[in-house]
Amino acid sequence: MSDQTNTRQGSRRPLWLTVVLAILKIIWFPAACIVALIAGLMIGYVMLGGQPSSEVFHIQTWKHLFDLVFAAS
Repeated sequence: MSDQTNTRQGSRRPLWLTVVLAILKIIWFPAACIVALIAGLMIGYVMLGGQPSSEVFHIQTWKHLFDLVFAAS
């Protein structure tokens, strides 16, 4: 019986590793979504649109696009 107790205690993770893994479990999906958003912006605006990559994150670019899409006709 004492062999099973020692085996269980020897295979336990340290507390810091458990905390880090729990944080990563929560954060990985939002982080993957942000990476996918940035990749999509770069592919769509730079490669397909032929625009300079420096303009991708300018707010004026996206205000102009919003005005084009939702303008009263």
